[in-house]
Amino acid sequence: MIGRRPLRPGIDHIPLGPAFARLPASLRILAEDALRHDDAAGAAAIAARSAEATIRLHPARILMQDSSGVPVLADLATLRDTAAEPATVEPLIPVDLVVDHSVEVDHHGTPDAAEQNLVIEFRRNAERYGFIRWAEGAFRKLRVVPPGMGICHQVNLEILAETVVLRDGLAFPDTMLGTDSHSTMVNALGVLGWGVGGIEALAAMLGRAVAMRVPRVVGVTLEGRLSAGVTATDLALTLTEVLRNHGVVGKIVEFEGPGLDRLSLPDRATVANMAPEYGATMGFFPVDEETLRYLRLTGRSEDKVTLVEAYARAQGLWRDDGGRDFDEALRFDLASVQPCMAGPSRPTERRRLPEIPATLPSTRDGAENAVIRDGDIAIAAITSCTNTANPSVMLRAGLLARAARQRGMVAPPWVKASLSPGSRVSTDYLAEAGLLEDLAAVGFSLAGHGCMTCMGNSGPLDPAIESAIRAEGLSVAAVLSGNRNFEGRVHPLCRLGYLASPPLVVAYALAGTLRRDLMREPVGEDAQGRPVMLEELWPSDAAVAEAEAALRPALFRARAADAFEGPPAWRAMPAAPGERFGWNPGSGFLRPPPFAASSPQLVGDVLGARILALLGDDVTTDHISPVSRIPPESEAAAYLLANGTPRDDLQSYSARRVNHEVMARGTLANLRLRNRLAGGREGGFTRLLPGEEIVTIHQAAMEYARAGVASLVIAGRNYGAGSARDWAAKGTRILGIRAVIARSFERIHRANLVAMGVLPLAFPEGVSAETLGLTGEETVDLIGLPGALRPGGTIAARIGEHRVELICRIDTAEEVEDLAGGGILPRIAALQAAPRPG
Repeated sequence: MIGRRPLRPGIDHIPLGPAFARLPASLRILAEDALRHDDAAGAAAIAARSAEATIRLHPARILMQDSSGVPVLADLATLRDTAAEPATVEPLIPVDLVVDHSVEVDHHGTPDAAEQNLVIEFRRNAERYGFIRWAEGAFRKLRVVPPGMGICHQVNLEILAETVVLRDGLAFPDTMLGTDSHSTMVNALGVLGWGVGGIEALAAMLGRAVAMRVPRVVGVTLEGRLSAGVTATDLALTLTEVLRNHGVVGKIVEFEGPGLDRLSLPDRATVANMAPEYGATMGFFPVDEETLRYLRLTGRSEDKVTLVEAYARAQGLWRDDGGRDFDEALRFDLASVQPCMAGPSRPTERRRLPEIPATLPSTRDGAENAVIRDGDIAIAAITSCTNTANPSVMLRAGLLARAARQRGMVAPPWVKASLSPGSRVSTDYLAEAGLLEDLAAVGFSLAGHGCMTCMGNSGPLDPAIESAIRAEGLSVAAVLSGNRNFEGRVHPLCRLGYLASPPLVVAYALAGTLRRDLMREPVGEDAQGRPVMLEELWPSDAAVAEAEAALRPALFRARAADAFEGPPAWRAMPAAPGERFGWNPGSGFLRPPPFAASSPQLVGDVLGARILALLGDDVTTDHISPVSRIPPESEAAAYLLANGTPRDDLQSYSARRVNHEVMARGTLANLRLRNRLAGGREGGFTRLLPGEEIVTIHQAAMEYARAGVASLVIAGRNYGAGSARDWAAKGTRILGIRAVIARSFERIHRANLVAMGVLPLAFPEGVSAETLGLTGEETVDLIGLPGALRPGGTIAARIGEHRVELICRIDTAEEVEDLAGGGILPRIAALQAAPRPG
């Protein structure tokens, strides 16, 4: 190991020399990792900022949530099935799985809603949870945070993250990969980490380093302070717009400047959480006094806090405003931020409150006795990792609810309101202040502790509301304190989605509609029929600060103490023994994944390929692989019904991610997908070429495969935006899609495609499906495979009558090998299947 030296008695570290002096803190962490793993060349490339050089990260740990983590465990189980020695398939670094993605808002608005939802969660997921219990016993380095304990990113921030790790007498930076795109939330603690697909996480936990180019770092200097009444959510949504417009995809954003002195760590965490929305690999905050304050508040030991400070100062990771050289620099005045929301379908669509009514596609009044109208709010949810562990916005929401309750206000009956904090500590301090009762009184009863509405587990609407929306073709909205608002994501019937701070969620729920400008028009009326303005309800900063003063470490320590125990239903669940999992051939939830046995797709030229889908800009991983409830009329539902699943137990795509037959039929089957080959029909449909018949995309893919015809997808900008959803790539692969051609890709999905052996290709600048006039009827030839596979290489393509040099979106030599080998899993499986020497 290069240069191990004492930090303090009994603790060593790897110091960085003068060559690294002015590097951004994020790059210093990467350089230390290289040196600690005897990669002097990699460290030198980082010091030289060699953009074309390949470096390797060895993460200290892995964080998973159940929706993406259970498929990873299933892949591990399958690798054990094929391994000569099953016990050798074992994570080499710590892995934490937080079960937070399965609970739904089935019940709301009642005192026992959270308890009822937890009971239903266990009943629905008994088979999946039994599998997790087996894995917990089978893999030594796997820890599980059971259902009901909170959202993985809050659990990470409050309990799991160390900032500085101490192992075998050596101190080094905490680094992690997370199988959820919002894993960047932990960047607020000075922890280097980001979201990846499950396949990449699996490879890392089995010892494969993460190969990457030296990233560009955008320095953002924060100045000033937020104006009175402006929230961290307003800041995050504003920065999301600013940074997305600047262009930070594939780059690290690192924050510095005097404005940081006025942002609490939870405020910073809100900004870091939204890094996927502004497109950055990370939204990184160096360690400073606020970091230490938060570590103490959340109950970390004084020894740990002292170590973090000593290490950060010795290693040049302590905040150093103006002392670092960035590849690009921006300045941002916190005072410029105004109260805002984002919508109606993208996190980047920031709107000041007076602009909201103009974003509605329709404002028909409807009948006088209508149960819901265009522009009304059907769902209002205080939910998500982004905001619900930030005391300032949660307490402000509670204080606003108290003011409304005192005026006799309540959400109207068409609004399904719910409260699902990501941290149980949030519930504790709201309860201590009496604000949990105030929130419940205006409609926001506690529904559970998990992702819930933010990820689409919003549960059913009232049948009368659903019928009215369908019958009238209404455009109704979901307003939530989340991070994503893609069309139909929160609920299939909510075409409109708006992101807002928790107090604004409460205010709009009370209004019941987006048709009013709440800056100028009343929120509603009080018990005496008098109009109530938003400014009358909005709590002062002083009132919020007074409420925050009650926070103390004992609240956090108490919740950390039982985080791995879980509710009684979890503790009573037996764990099956054995190194190998006993698969049930008749299961509708758990089937051995086929990917480890996949064959390479790119063994020669692709000739006469058909275009399976011709798509536009901003196609998200939600479009490619939805997580929502499986529609009864869908092809996935037909498969389940034909195999004995009751019609009332179809559940969600998320719950059935280890059933590849269901997931294949759900790929590119989002109800809001717009495929130009579908003749104007929304959803997962396409034209079966060369004929005229409109069929499902899955049916067309299978027909092409049977005929020996390759298929591919053509899209616009930002293909694969959104969640770190490896099933968006797994589904693409299982449909037999050889390549995706797009104007640009989001970082995680591009990597996931490569990991599954699917070739990502980019149009050259100025070329697109539109400029070529493509109809989707063209056949496509890709010439020169596999020899043309190399970082930055080009492939000669014929698309109909057009000849185009497409750019291989491959970054490293490892990715070339993955594509040539059919993906990461087959390569790992081949290594594991080989008998061990001796």
